Amino acid sequence: MIKVILHNNDQKAIIDAPVEELPEIVAREHSMLWVDLTDPTLDEIAAIGKVFSFHPLALEDTMADDIRPKIDQYEGYAFIAFYGMTHSVAGCHSHSVDIFIGSNYMVTCHDSALPVIDETATRWRQNVAALGNRGSGFLLYSLLDALVDGYFPVIDQITERAEELEELVLNGGEPRLQADIMALRRELLMIRRVAGPERDVMNVLVRRDPPYFGKKEIAYFQDVYDHLLRIIDSVDLTRDMLAGVLDANLSMVSYNLNVVVKRLTSSSIILMSVTLVAGIYGMNFVNMPELDWRFGYAFALGLMAVIGVAEFLVFKKIDWL
Repeated sequence: MIKVILHNNDQKAIIDAPVEELPEIVAREHSMLWVDLTDPTLDEIAAIGKVFSFHPLALEDTMADDIRPKIDQYEGYAFIAFYGMTHSVAGCHSHSVDIFIGSNYMVTCHDSALPVIDETATRWRQNVAALGNRGSGFLLYSLLDALVDGYFPVIDQITERAEELEELVLNGGEPRLQADIMALRRELLMIRRVAGPERDVMNVLVRRDPPYFGKKEIAYFQDVYDHLLRIIDSVDLTRDMLAGVLDANLSMVSYNLNVVVKRLTSSSIILMSVTLVAGIYGMNFVNMPELDWRFGYAFALGLMAVIGVAEFLVFKKIDWL
């Protein structure tokens, strides 16, 4: 699906147009044009590239899966690979958004419908007179800012879950918590792998003064850059906390295992001592005075009881039982 939002002299037209009509639309005079492609086919991508004269390598990156966040600058425009983030019961999910940005147009491409795209488009339509006159730089900022702001609720949910796991560990670690902790660490690692390169992308937009929009937008890109720094710091802090929780859980599991081993060892020693007495009096020698003694049986049982109780008290004192 291709959606075209056109701004011209404080007037706007929202057109759901097939890709074949884009050459005519692009040829018209306009102050700002946004072309959004949702789950495009290879033919649609190729047609878009032909209309805007995009470099084949940039189009190839658009069709690639799991591309690293980056910015490639070409003559008169740039290609930006960026990611949004959502969180569900199943875990974190990243959504790629490929962006072509020129002096008076922006082309976005993504595999599925994204709320952040609709929200940015709605915001632009509602403020089309002001935002349209600001050019492509401010529209790009609006989209990138919305994508980056989506990271914060995801990190908040992960941090909240990490604190819950920490509480469970402090109340007594369990082996099953290892899998939950490692799952959260993997989610944080995925966010870190995306946010780090995205910080570099924003650094380029802030430092290199791209020619396809003015200097006024640099302050806005700096705001997105600062948000990414906060995200990276939060991810690193939460990962460090989870590393401590993981170590604490391993220590608690090891401690609980040692407690079980000590109890089993103590019980085994007590039983072995009693078995030793039973084994001695169970030998079939002729000359065993206790066999003919009237109180021999009671003496043997009493001896076993005394040894067992004595060992039990000793192990109890040293906290093995």
